[in-house]
Amino acid sequence: MDAGRIEVAFAGSGVSSCLPMIPIPLTEQESRGPFVSHPAETDLKALLSSAYPDPRDLARAIAGLRGLGLEKTTAVAAARNADTDVDLLRRDRCGFAEVIYGEGKSAEQILRIMQQLQTAGQDILATRINRDTANRIVRTFPKAEYSNAGRTIRLMAENDRKQRDCGTVVVLTAGSTDLPVAAESLETLRWMRVPSVLLQDAGVAGPHRLQQHLPQLQSAAAIVCVAGMEAALPSVVGGYVSCPVIGVPTSVGYGASLGGITAMLSMLTCCASNVVCVNIDAGFKGGYTAGLIASRTQHKGTAP
Repeated sequence: MDAGRIEVAFAGSGVSSCLPMIPIPLTEQESRGPFVSHPAETDLKALLSSAYPDPRDLARAIAGLRGLGLEKTTAVAAARNADTDVDLLRRDRCGFAEVIYGEGKSAEQILRIMQQLQTAGQDILATRINRDTANRIVRTFPKAEYSNAGRTIRLMAENDRKQRDCGTVVVLTAGSTDLPVAAESLETLRWMRVPSVLLQDAGVAGPHRLQQHLPQLQSAAAIVCVAGMEAALPSVVGGYVSCPVIGVPTSVGYGASLGGITAMLSMLTCCASNVVCVNIDAGFKGGYTAGLIASRTQHKGTAP
């Protein structure tokens, strides 16, 4: 490495660059003790623009420097409020942006977080959003899409609306009452830009119903299986497919269903080796996990 230059590899970019060191004068207070100075974002943009002519690549490069602790920007500082500290770097660390859990948050809080994510050019997903809050959000963000069944708000970045070129996730419900949880999974997958399809009402009480869906299930990269009551469906599905089955227990059922605990225990003790389980009514978690799996596969669910 040349003197006066630093080599940095940016996560997910597949590119490493040798960057000249930028001399930044220290203030009197900074010079008193150990302190790492940070160039202004405008200096970094000017420096990196020749190496990353595409604005999206340039933004990711700067985000990579933030993640390494080499740069601080007013955008990151502005994301810190008295009651929130939006993680604008999560997409670069984890592949996907921070998701807003809406329950317990005011509409003002959610709008403020959404504005920060939008300014950073990130796809936005908010879960557990009631109708009144959704109406306020859509008035501010007219292009935001509200799922009444899933209680989610989704707003995709304007500069990139492409779907991922990867395997498909099938979201399968045992009964139509499981739809709200399944819809949360489906909206999560759409936010992740992962190809997905919803198949409904294929529970074990009518075993013939599952047979018609086997071709789609067997070509999936991952399956989200949403079921309440005794939650027998994931075990049956697991015996037909070679991909992971993410069981999502729901709180659907009568007294001994114990608000989804019976379904969860059934999934956790499932005999099928490819079945795992997330929390009760956790459609987001099921969809997100399946989306991570699918995003690492090629079309038709085959391993790369």
